Amino acid sequence: MAKAKTLFYCTECGNETPKWQGRCSACGAWNTIVERPAVEAKKPLKAVGSGAAFRRPRPIAQVEAAGELRFDTGMAELDRVLGGGAVKGSLVLVGGAPGIGKSTLMLQICDNLCRFANVLYVSGEESERQIKLRAQRLGIRDRGLYLYAETELDDIVAAVQEQKPDILIVDSIQTIYNGDSTSSPGSVAQVKECTIALMHLAKGMGVTVFVVGHINKEGSLAGPKVLEHMVDCVLLFEGEEHNSYRILRAAKNRFGATNEIGVFEMGDKGLMEVPNPSEALLSGRPENMPGSCVTCVMEGARPVLAEVQALLSPSAYGNSRRSTNGFDYNRAMMMLAVLEKRGGLNVSNCDFYVNVIGGLTLDEPAADLALVVALASSFRDKPVPFDLAAIGEVGLTGELRAVHAINQRLSEVRRLGFTKCLVPARGTGKLTPPDCLQLIQVRNIREAIAALLV
Repeated sequence: MAKAKTLFYCTECGNETPKWQGRCSACGAWNTIVERPAVEAKKPLKAVGSGAAFRRPRPIAQVEAAGELRFDTGMAELDRVLGGGAVKGSLVLVGGAPGIGKSTLMLQICDNLCRFANVLYVSGEESERQIKLRAQRLGIRDRGLYLYAETELDDIVAAVQEQKPDILIVDSIQTIYNGDSTSSPGSVAQVKECTIALMHLAKGMGVTVFVVGHINKEGSLAGPKVLEHMVDCVLLFEGEEHNSYRILRAAKNRFGATNEIGVFEMGDKGLMEVPNPSEALLSGRPENMPGSCVTCVMEGARPVLAEVQALLSPSAYGNSRRSTNGFDYNRAMMMLAVLEKRGGLNVSNCDFYVNVIGGLTLDEPAADLALVVALASSFRDKPVPFDLAAIGEVGLTGELRAVHAINQRLSEVRRLGFTKCLVPARGTGKLTPPDCLQLIQVRNIREAIAALLV
């Protein structure tokens, strides 16, 4: 009897190797190589409805370039992230932590989609009765929505070909498996094959497919990285466990801008849209309290105001503590060093805590100045004016650099009732500040501290 052959593959990127090794040679991850039986290579599936077996290449001049067909999902925040609505025949991957609200979001948009389209909701995690009970709690109407609790890929493809829905929702991709493969459901091979089959359905039949995906303990989407390359749009659902706000972020979008966000609030009746996130994130801001400063960051094409809080206290031990929440740790440490070296404040022997209110993650340099002002305010125990916002990038020499879309940021700052704004004095280009908004232009952090905390 011939000995069964085995292969080794990486659970992070899917790279196959003939023998086990501690570090993947493709992605560099450690301890991700696992063993699986080798299977004969199967002929890849052709796109459903592709027509002839072979199609000759065509000149680009003969290819029709009609605009994509979009439709509203019924949730303005989701349409914003998708770039103006969902695109017919697209494949959208929605990822997030367990319990964040992915299934709730998918079920809620069915209420509007069923008004003009047939929707097939495939669940591999819940029974049809469970989905029905949740739909009743969310107030979802019955017309045009079909439920199918199944995990076998062939049965799902057969149901789609028979039902011919306009929209297909699969919850989740980690539970779907191909019976022809020997690997277990949720493995790299299974996720890859099932996603390819769903992509063929989307492109061949013109079905808009929403796929729900889980994330791993590192916070990235579970499965191989090639999964994110195959889909047309990757949406990440973010939020904290004890925070009611949820942020839907576009990490990839072939039909719109990336890094666009939509803000939702989780309530008893499901997810509710937050059309004015700046006002919601700033609600409850304390007055005349040191260590707090407001900044304006750009999330895609949307300016959003965020509150940056900082706390400096004398360290009681030899080593000072450093902690950040919602702000890049390395950049925060750099701002702390610049504040001591260029700002003249002895903060190295203090415990250091930074928090961004509302669950936002600020990864834009425009928030540097607000962090420095909040740190200096906490160190001197003097509050920043309540009606002031700070926008600007801080360099290693303590200078302030301009940021893009400054006029859009200033308009949002004034719309939220602020009357003063701290901005860089150089490189800002042609400024057109709104009426009743006073600009305080400074060249470095020393001038900024002197202008505010005298």
